[in-house]
Amino acid sequence: MAAKEVKFHTEAREKMLRGVNILADAVRVTLGPKGRNVVLDKSFGAPRITKDGVTVAKEIELEDKFENMGAQMVREVASKTSDVAGDGTTTATVLAQSIVLEGAKAVAAGMNPMDLKRGIDKAVDAIVAELKANARKVTRNDEIAQVGAISANGDAEIGRFLAEAMEKVGNEGVITVEEAKTAETELEVVEGMQFDRGYLSPYFITNQDKMRVELDEPYLLIHEKKLSNLQAMLPVLEAAVQSGKPLLIIAEDVEGEALATLVVNKLRGGLKVAAVKAPGFGDRRKAMLEDIAILTGGTAISEDLGIKLENVTLEMLGRAKKVVIEKENTTIVDGAGRKDEIQGRITQIKAQIEETTSDYDREKLQERLAKLAGGVAVIRVGGSTEVE
Repeated sequence: MAAKEVKFHTEAREKMLRGVNILADAVRVTLGPKGRNVVLDKSFGAPRITKDGVTVAKEIELEDKFENMGAQMVREVASKTSDVAGDGTTTATVLAQSIVLEGAKAVAAGMNPMDLKRGIDKAVDAIVAELKANARKVTRNDEIAQVGAISANGDAEIGRFLAEAMEKVGNEGVITVEEAKTAETELEVVEGMQFDRGYLSPYFITNQDKMRVELDEPYLLIHEKKLSNLQAMLPVLEAAVQSGKPLLIIAEDVEGEALATLVVNKLRGGLKVAAVKAPGFGDRRKAMLEDIAILTGGTAISEDLGIKLENVTLEMLGRAKKVVIEKENTTIVDGAGRKDEIQGRITQIKAQIEETTSDYDREKLQERLAKLAGGVAVIRVGGSTEVE
């Protein structure tokens, strides 16, 4: 084990305070609507220009181990604030610096550290209550645009795009930012639930001009296993033919005899049908199939529930106003699920988001929440150069 260097009392505090100040002073210049930008050197690619406190904090690593410990403590404040609120990281860093500096002065003057801690806790409760009393909910579109513009270094165009995206997907929706292929910035909103799986065979295509499958008021068969046995599928296929409605099959995979029969039926005009692979993997796939079932008012056919494919009836299938399937994604528009069941599922996912400790799991849960509750908006940001 490597030897440890140990410092005590004033010497230790001074070193850590120096680290706190170095990081906080680098972050604090970005504070507020008139905050300055910070340029970050990258070992590969162009330098990064940012006004985001937590991004600056994560880039700072100090050579002195004791100073670095102080910097790491403040960095943790910024990271935690980013995880919980998504913003306000610079404010949190400035507050943390002040609390540490004033606290160190009080301790050096002989104050009991535990009394100091109790005082800080009481002050925090009082200030939070006062802030909540003075807070004003943002309701109008132009107010959202103003907030967005401040976060985007005063860029009114970005603020306008953010406001438009918020208006379309709502509070529960997800807004993602991607790099555009052109110099123009554009907004794309996905209506309904979309997942990244396309048609299993190009023979399912109904719109040759757009090279996609369009099914109006289809039934949805949602199955968690592979489908290869034709005999098990026959009852549900016959029921779909008699109903006169299209059928979409979502399963782990559809292969062999089953896929060939679906293609032949489609080409002969006997049944308007399409098949796609289920989204996700493992337990996440099962959860996403449940989401689709609840959204469309159907049942996810699973051996865990003791439901066999040959016993499936039309009542167990989901319904939607429209389904559009492209080469790499499927969109279900206006599912026929009950509002209370969808709301129950949303509440359940929100609880899982609160409980999870993994950033990756939280991100995936938020994506599922958006698909059920609001929608997904993608802002494609363009610029003349990579840095821009």
